[in-house]
Amino acid sequence: MELYAKFDALLQKALEARENAYAPFSNFRVGAAILGKSGRIYTGCNVENTSYSLTVCAERVALFKGISEGEKVFMAIAIVADSEEPIPPCGACLQVLSEFQSELIVIMATLKGTRKIKKLSELFPEPFRMKYR
Repeated sequence: MELYAKFDALLQKALEARENAYAPFSNFRVGAAILGKSGRIYTGCNVENTSYSLTVCAERVALFKGISEGEKVFMAIAIVADSEEPIPPCGACLQVLSEFQSELIVIMATLKGTRKIKKLSELFPEPFRMKYR
């Protein structure tokens, strides 16, 4: 199946993952679903913590689940939030995602169905890269 044909399924999985969000402080629930090269979809939701800096975004939860199950190459990620406009991943998530696929397709959507699609390299053109000796 062509990659773009999987976008609706990816968005549906992100929407479902959003229902599991733990966001008692912000009430801003986000769901994400990332598509691995294998064809498997890994989901995540944001998980807040009383110590705000320990909060984890939905995008990183989904990515880490994929990596922990052996996936190393990702094709697309969908992010769904209850916002007026589609939201991009935060800077930390952009940096972490860029470690694995700079040409990742990022599908951002609202609960009302508004969508925006960009490549990760458009959202984050100059990620930090460690230069090894």
